[in-house]
Amino acid sequence: MPIEQEGQYNLLDNHSQAVRALMAAVEHTLGPKGMDTMLIGENGDIVLTNDGVTILNLMEVNHPVARLLIQGVNGQQKAVGDGTTTTTLLAGEIILQGLEQIRKGVPTAQVIKGIEQAVEQACQQMKAEAFQIENLQDGRLYHAAHIAGRENEEIAQLILAGAQLIGEEQLYRENFLLADRVASLEGVESQVFEGVLIEKKRLHIAMPTELEGDLSILVLDDALEPEELDKQALTTESGFQRYLAIKEEFKEQIANLIQSGVQAVFVDRGVDGVAEEMLADAGVFVAARVPHRQLLDLAEYTGAKLIRRTTLNQKTELLRQHFGQAKHIIENEKLGHIKISGGQGKPLATILIGASTAEVAREKERIAKDAAASLQSAFLHGITAGGGARELAAARYLEQYRNELQGLSAFGVDCVIAALKKPFMQIVTNAGFNALEKLTEVYQQQQSNPNLALDCDTGKVVDLLEAGIIDPVYVKIHALRTAGEVATAILRVHIIVKKRISE
Repeated sequence: MPIEQEGQYNLLDNHSQAVRALMAAVEHTLGPKGMDTMLIGENGDIVLTNDGVTILNLMEVNHPVARLLIQGVNGQQKAVGDGTTTTTLLAGEIILQGLEQIRKGVPTAQVIKGIEQAVEQACQQMKAEAFQIENLQDGRLYHAAHIAGRENEEIAQLILAGAQLIGEEQLYRENFLLADRVASLEGVESQVFEGVLIEKKRLHIAMPTELEGDLSILVLDDALEPEELDKQALTTESGFQRYLAIKEEFKEQIANLIQSGVQAVFVDRGVDGVAEEMLADAGVFVAARVPHRQLLDLAEYTGAKLIRRTTLNQKTELLRQHFGQAKHIIENEKLGHIKISGGQGKPLATILIGASTAEVAREKERIAKDAAASLQSAFLHGITAGGGARELAAARYLEQYRNELQGLSAFGVDCVIAALKKPFMQIVTNAGFNALEKLTEVYQQQQSNPNLALDCDTGKVVDLLEAGIIDPVYVKIHALRTAGEVATAILRVHIIVKKRISE
């Protein structure tokens, strides 16, 4: 049974308050004049960020509707890596407008029908008006990274350089994310280099700190340890003899590995002490407990095959077939990382973001990841004018579409029209201008040019595409679709029931 059965209007008000609270938490971050948020933990730890999804995920949120909205925003982040604040504002405004229409007596089903129709129409219009990018030398890619990177010129240049170093073929690959090539470290200079970075140190002080030449590399997706026996088995004579045999067999595996000529071994988990000593004595470079994502990158970059521990039983000639190749391995002992370059596999680059403190480095990394996601999306799917211009153009398009509709679903279209105006108005508000005044000014002039919006420095109406205020069109389309899906899901909620605790 429900713990509460409030009247419909009370429930609508409750939903509205939760949505408004989330919107208020991130709306001040939008646009070139957006401000940062400081989040403080129970232990006094501080996160300073301008990133919408980071703010929402670190907030203390208990309301189920608010949590559902955050799930949608996380879906936007996972799918395209950018546009999370815009998604929050679009979804929030559609929900608020939809709740108001329902409060006025418009049937929920008709409101939802109109929202779904409007979202699809707007997305089709955005896609049709997009400008395609032909190659990585197109200067508009820098502008896409620059805007998503909060107008940080250094970060935009690093991201573009990284993309060009990796190449078009990699950017087209399914599941390849340029944002995954971004890393941050405290106390280093920002740079782009061909190769991968492993955030570990060599395992033993006797191992070399630097290797150069035609290096053979083994990537072990396992522990470099002997098979474990159950403790109970060790209490028997046969069990103890089996234990001794396993230990001896493991030593033979390590000797075979050394005999194969391997020069560097990177391991997913731990390394047994005997293996550590034997490999160190042989001058083999070893890194243990390497983060799995970095292990995958290393295998791809060097051409190595990820193997399990049992593969070490193979003959030397077969074992060598699993090796990757690289030209240079060097450990920076002070900063605690290993740099591998000259890989013989697929091209990869690392975009390293440095800062004076760890917290600043993490925030700059978030910015760089947004810029990388934006650049890749722009390259793959095309670009459009930023600054809320494209959303306003879509709103004007929907106003014409609404005039062709009959029935109550038109009120749902109104919800999306109002939401599409929200990003522009928030950007203008954050820049210190009167949002309603500037909306009227831009809306009238957009009849001749849909790329017009506000220059947040001068307050003048300009062609944002010509001014280099560029966004990836796919980010906008996905944000609107996500917002529509989340909004309609929340508008369908008629009652909230507490789940029974699982036994």
